[in-house]
Amino acid sequence: MSPGTLWAVVLVASLGCYLLKLAGLSVPAAWVERPWVTRVVTFVPAALLAALVAVQALTSGQDLVVDGRLAGLAVAALALALRAPFIVVLVLAGATGALVHVLTG
Repeated sequence: MSPGTLWAVVLVASLGCYLLKLAGLSVPAAWVERPWVTRVVTFVPAALLAALVAVQALTSGQDLVVDGRLAGLAVAALALALRAPFIVVLVLAGATGALVHVLTG
C-alpha cells in the first residue's frame, strides 16, 4: 500500500469516526431516556467483550480451533465464578493455557 493510499484510508476512517460520534450526539434525549434503550445499552459492552473473547479463544485465522486458550478461558470463568481475586484468575488462566500447550505440544 502506498503512503498516499494509506493516508487516504486514515483520513476517511477518521472522518467516519467523527460522523459516527456526531450522529450519536444528535440523537434526541427523549429517545435515549426510554427504559428499553437504557436496558439494551447496559448490556452492549458486555456482549461486545464476550464476542471478542470468543473470537480470540476459538479461532486461528479462518479456522475454528480448540486449544489451550479455551482451557485457560474455562479455568478463568470457573475462578471468576468462585470469586477469586483477579490476579489469581490471570495466573490460573495463563498457567492452564501454558500447561495444555506443553502437554499437547
